[in-house]
Amino acid sequence: MKVLVLNGPNLNLLGIREPEIYGTESLADLERELVIIAQPRGVELVFVQSNHEGVLIDWLQQAFFENYDGVIFNPGAYTHYSYAIHDAVASITTPVIEVHLSDITQREAFRQHSVLETVAMARFYGKHFQSYHEALYYLIAEENTK
Repeated sequence: MKVLVLNGPNLNLLGIREPEIYGTESLADLERELVIIAQPRGVELVFVQSNHEGVLIDWLQQAFFENYDGVIFNPGAYTHYSYAIHDAVASITTPVIEVHLSDITQREAFRQHSVLETVAMARFYGKHFQSYHEALYYLIAEENTK
């Protein structure tokens, strides 16, 4: 099983940016935690972070063309307005799981709406790194039902 963990804008600043919201752990810390879950289950993870919308879309398409088994995707602020990313997710058959560290439904009004909500296979949010853990377990369970 091969899973893309795709992180959008400003997630490279985890541990630095607004620690009261996003915590003090880094993106590298998150990646290490996911590897601990994935390795014993035979899951290969590919980690990508970009601050650029087009790069995120390119990776979504690459996951499709290279037959990845799933994508765990935190689009950052693009969640709330990028119809280009919405269309990219809608255009591929690779399962995409939307994740967020914070509870976007309890944040500022503009953050409460997700344009991916209708095209993502599932959503996990509000549980910091646990949101990613749950997304990975979800993809593993889905793969095991095939």
